[in-house]
Amino acid sequence: MHRQQTAVSKIRRFLAGRTHRRRILGGLLCAGLALALSPATRASASDLPVLRAAVLKIGTVNWELDTINRNGFDTENGFELSVVPYADNGATRVALEGGEADLAVADWIWVARQRAAGKDYVFVPYSRAVGGLVVPGDSTATTLKDLRGQKIGIAGGPVDKSWLILQAYAQKEYGFDLAAETEQVFGAPPLIFKAGLGGDTAGAINFWHFLAKMKAAGMRELISVETAATALGLDPDIPLLGYVLKESYLRENPQMASALYGASRAAKDLLARDDAAWEVLRPRMNAKSDAAFEALRRDFRAGIPAPGNVDEDGAATFFSLMVSLGGEKLVGGARELPPGLFAELE
Repeated sequence: MHRQQTAVSKIRRFLAGRTHRRRILGGLLCAGLALALSPATRASASDLPVLRAAVLKIGTVNWELDTINRNGFDTENGFELSVVPYADNGATRVALEGGEADLAVADWIWVARQRAAGKDYVFVPYSRAVGGLVVPGDSTATTLKDLRGQKIGIAGGPVDKSWLILQAYAQKEYGFDLAAETEQVFGAPPLIFKAGLGGDTAGAINFWHFLAKMKAAGMRELISVETAATALGLDPDIPLLGYVLKESYLRENPQMASALYGASRAAKDLLARDDAAWEVLRPRMNAKSDAAFEALRRDFRAGIPAPGNVDEDGAATFFSLMVSLGGEKLVGGARELPPGLFAELE
């Protein structure tokens, strides 16, 4: 009987101790939850401004934005980046204009046109990657004038900047009217890609990442837009592509242009030096071969601009050429570089 009472007492003490331990653990959990939800902790986790980026779902800018998010370069620079994918570039620009996004991607010629029309868009430089003209690997062409009477596939339409620059170059260098003496086939980048590889055109002008894959597949570059621009007295180091924000947004978030630029530069610096940083990007690069992957990485790196503000004098010279070549179809009512186009970066 005594042993039974002793056993019962031990069980009661054990259960009481377990209940006490549960109360302690519960108190610690509640305290931890309270700390997690305290104003000080919330400030460090969620009080950073959120920058909503509207981007083309398959756009190459996602390689940089993914690198920013993956490595925390946004929070290191005082904001949180939220990437929202869209099916086409037009939709990204509608999202920016309508306030559904704070940022889109475009070339500064387009931004200048919008700004001249009264929109308060501001440009933050992103990339100087530009296209060129490629020909089949067995083509005998050595200059643009060798394409006389043949078909050229062109992505981007009749006022594509690369096409306009190459026309001006052909006229200056050879007295050759590239538009009048060739047949142009305009189409979407994938169509021009297939036509070029299939031999349906004697040459092709495409966006830089399609050209990288075309070269990896055996085509060769006849001339780059960079070479043509230099011959025309233009500065090839001026970044053509960039992030577009509104002045009204920057008034409310005055640090954001420099913060975004800082995160962008950190991502570029990593991608420029570290091959391993590209491995996580490979699934979204649509590279069908190692050669295509390496060509995309190489040409992306080649398109990284030097750090610093855009050279406005050089940009004004470039814009004047676009006005003379593309006219209203390209630049709208703008005739000179609108003031305030380029963000001042710290």
